[in-house]
Amino acid sequence: MTFDRKTLVIPDRTLFEEKVIITKGDVVIGDRSFLRFGLNTNGRIFVGEHAIIDGNLDSPHDVRVDIFSTIGGDIKSGGNVYLGEKTKIKGTLSLKGDLDVGDSVEIEKGFEAKGWINIRNPIPIVIYIFVYLLQLLKMGRSEEIERILEELEQNDGNTIPISESFLFLPNNSLISTSNSKVEGSIQIGKECKLLGNYDIKGNISVDEKSEIFGTLKATGNVFIGKKVKIHGDISSTGIVNITEQVNVIGNITAEEVLLSKTAVIQGTLLAKKGICFIDISKQQTIEKVKRYENDVDVIDEVKKMLE
Repeated sequence: MTFDRKTLVIPDRTLFEEKVIITKGDVVIGDRSFLRFGLNTNGRIFVGEHAIIDGNLDSPHDVRVDIFSTIGGDIKSGGNVYLGEKTKIKGTLSLKGDLDVGDSVEIEKGFEAKGWINIRNPIPIVIYIFVYLLQLLKMGRSEEIERILEELEQNDGNTIPISESFLFLPNNSLISTSNSKVEGSIQIGKECKLLGNYDIKGNISVDEKSEIFGTLKATGNVFIGKKVKIHGDISSTGIVNITEQVNVIGNITAEEVLLSKTAVIQGTLLAKKGICFIDISKQQTIEKVKRYENDVDVIDEVKKMLE
């Protein structure tokens, strides 16, 4: 599945506990998102504007919370912490690095910082840009204005590179133990455990050996990888592809269902365009023929023997 800014990405071996999401790598929470879990990761945590997180944030590295966001628990950081203007922390804040806070930040239960503390009351940069452009307009320098606007549009100077493995929550998402909604697709990695019912305005992809305690509903296609276990129904207006040794404890409703003969469905199947059984051995034979036709002279079995 191709990643875009509307895709909810959950990396391999992410675990949803009752009150916290345990993962690895950086975590990016989009603007205006509502997360009814805390976060525990070995990477950094980035929280966007106007976001609400009910639980604690725990990271051995930097934590950044943007303007007007609310953290319902504690923040624990082994690095630096940045808190944007009007941010609210309902618990305690403890960090080993520097603390950079904006105007009108609230930390209800106090904080402890071992580094420098910088309290800012800045004029937003957009005001500086507006005043500068206004002066250029008065001077009739339209070419200069066009150049500046093009640079602002193309500028990626504020881009922060993140880890190769990361958890990404798109803007305007809701993630909870009951009803979760995403305006785009969802990509779930290997050996994950998720709680909750997911209403997805796009495609769903679940990688092998993951387990989901809840229902999956998509307006696009659904792909369920090997040895996945779903404790709930699957509903899609597109194609549902159930691969080898999948166990679905619920019903499946879709436009079309592709079903492996080794899968177990403990419910009813409803497909408007029918159900097609997948022959895995036949698929593997076709793939090997294609490899031979493409002059690939070492097939998988021989390669393993050579290793």
